[in-house]
Amino acid sequence: MSGSSTIAIHADRDVYPSRAVARPIYQTAAFWAEDAEQFAQVAVDPRGHDFYTRYGNPNHAQVAAVVAELEHAEAAMVTASGMAALTTAVLGLVSAGDHVIGQQSTYGGTASVLLNLLPRLGITTTQVDQTEPGAFERAVTPRTRLILLESPSNPLLQITDLRSIAAMARTRGVLTLADNTFATPLNQRPIDLGIDLVWHSATKYLNGHSDVSAGVLAGPAEILNQIWDVAVLTGAVLGPFDAWLLLRGIRTLPMRMPRHDSNGQALAEALSEHPAVSRVHYPGLPSHPQHALAASQMRGFGGVLAVELAGGYEAADAFIGRLAHFHRSASLGGVESLAVHPAAMWRGMLSEQDIAASGVPLNLVRLAAGTEDTEDLVTDVLAAADAVAAATGSN
Repeated sequence: MSGSSTIAIHADRDVYPSRAVARPIYQTAAFWAEDAEQFAQVAVDPRGHDFYTRYGNPNHAQVAAVVAELEHAEAAMVTASGMAALTTAVLGLVSAGDHVIGQQSTYGGTASVLLNLLPRLGITTTQVDQTEPGAFERAVTPRTRLILLESPSNPLLQITDLRSIAAMARTRGVLTLADNTFATPLNQRPIDLGIDLVWHSATKYLNGHSDVSAGVLAGPAEILNQIWDVAVLTGAVLGPFDAWLLLRGIRTLPMRMPRHDSNGQALAEALSEHPAVSRVHYPGLPSHPQHALAASQMRGFGGVLAVELAGGYEAADAFIGRLAHFHRSASLGGVESLAVHPAAMWRGMLSEQDIAASGVPLNLVRLAAGTEDTEDLVTDVLAAADAVAAATGSN
C-alpha cells in the first residue's frame, strides 16, 4: 500500500486521465452523449461524473478517489459544505419514526441537526456523554438507525472510543457516521476502527487554505449510492472550480498536517504552564483525561486546542485581542492560525445560562494552530497570556 503523500498525489490518476500535469477544471454544467443508449446509462449512474454536474463532475470524482483511498474507504462523494455532507447523509439514511444518537460534546451544526432539524421530520434523537462507557449502548432502542460520532469533539477536544462503539453498533445493526474533520485521515482512520461512514468539513484541513467551502463523505459504495440519491434532490452540489481547489489542497495535506500537529502540541504544552490559563483541552497532553484513548486511535493530535482563561469571560476576549498571529475567526484548518471565543460568538443567539448548559465554559478560547513557525506562535500566545495575567492579577 502506498504512503499518504503518494496517495494524495496519484490516487486519482485513472479518473478522467489526460496528458495535463495539473488536473483540468471541468467548468461545465452538462455533458453530451454519443447516442441514446449512452445517454440513458449516464443519466442513472450513481455518483456519476459525465451527465450533469448536480449528479457529478470529473473534478468531483477525482477528489472522491483521493479521499476514499486516504480514508481506507471503498468510495467517497463530495458536497457543497461539511453540513451538506452531514444533512444529506442523515436524510439519506433515516426516516420518520427512526431514532438517531449523537454526542453531547459535538459541533454546533451537528447538535442543531439533532435538536432542531430531525425532530421536525418525526425522527427522535438522544445525545449522550461520549466519555461515559456504555452511554451509547444504553441509548440504543429498537428504532435506532444511526449513531453520529465526533472525535476529537469541537470545541472541547473530548475523545470518543470509536472502536468499541463501532463494535457495539454492528451487533445491533446500527450504522455509525463519524466526523473526522479535526483529525483528518492522516491522524485517524475511523473506518479502520470499524466505523461505517466518515464525513469531513473539507473546508478545513483537507483544503487547508481557507478559500473553499466543501464537504466529503467516505464509506461503502452501496450506502453512498443511497445518500447520493438524496444529494441529487437537495442539490447541495460542489462547483467544479471549488472541487479543483480542494483537490489541489489535498495534494499537500501530508506535508501540512505534521506542522499543525507539532504547533498544536507546542501551544498546549506552553499554555498549560501559564498562570493566566486555568485549563488546556488537548488530547496530546498527558493531563488530558482521555490521553491514553486518544493515543490508541490517533497518530497525531491535530492543531486545535481549547484554553480556559483564569480571569473569566473578559479575560478570554482580552486574550484573543492581544494575539498578533491569530485572526479572530470561527474556522480552522488553514495555513493561518485562527482563534475564536465561542461564548462571545454565541452571545447574540443564546443567554449565558444556555451557553453554560451547552457545557462550553464562558472563558474558553479555541485556538487553531496554522503552519507558521512554532516559536513565533508560542511567543505570541505567551505574550498574550502575560498581558492578560498582568491585567487581571493572575500572574
